[in-house]
Amino acid sequence: MTAAISIEGVCKTYAGRAVLREVTLQVPAATTWGLVGANGAGKTTLIKCLLDFCALDAGRISLLGRPHRTVEARRVIAHLPENFLPPHYLTGREFVRYLQTLRGIPYSEADTQAACAALDLDSQALDRPARTYSKGMTRKLGLVACLVSGAQLFVLDEPMSGLDPKARALLKDALGRLAADGRTVFMSTHALADVEELCNAMAILHEGTLRFTGTPAACRAQFGAATLEAAYLATIA
Repeated sequence: MTAAISIEGVCKTYAGRAVLREVTLQVPAATTWGLVGANGAGKTTLIKCLLDFCALDAGRISLLGRPHRTVEARRVIAHLPENFLPPHYLTGREFVRYLQTLRGIPYSEADTQAACAALDLDSQALDRPARTYSKGMTRKLGLVACLVSGAQLFVLDEPMSGLDPKARALLKDALGRLAADGRTVFMSTHALADVEELCNAMAILHEGTLRFTGTPAACRAQFGAATLEAAYLATIA
């Protein structure tokens, strides 16, 4: 089976500092993966590299068998950045419609309404400018746009950030449905409980190098830890 994400020997340096060091990772299709690491570990840089937001110093990346710099590779991706800010002058509906236009797919009001309901975003908010949204509502709008994208690969940077407990629970259900539908979810998160609950496997990135890849259960077993938090601390020690 073709890997959803194939990262081979990726290196990235900023201002003489190695941020990513020979990172190699294979993420199978139709799985949910968690990318875990402390602030400054290189998680966001790795996501920027696979999305071709920055050039690689070395290595290569492919997405569903396509070189990551090609238009064909980008078409299969839905991405939610950690600091997501939609154009403030667009309404929520205009934003979703705009992204659908960029993808070359028709806008569906029914699908958008269903995605809003799935994330507890009041559909009336779609008529309001994004500048009037709270942080949580803004996050939900970005997730709505992802859910209606028709993408095969979802790259989500801290998707739970700013969400209230109900929205977090609903998003977990939505991510579970994506997995059941054969989609691939690759999410960066600090919430190890979410990784243990949602993810088939995880990758721990520390100081630019991968310290562990495998299932959460295997991580706990490798270090004889009772919790994933304890295993994570042992991994980066």
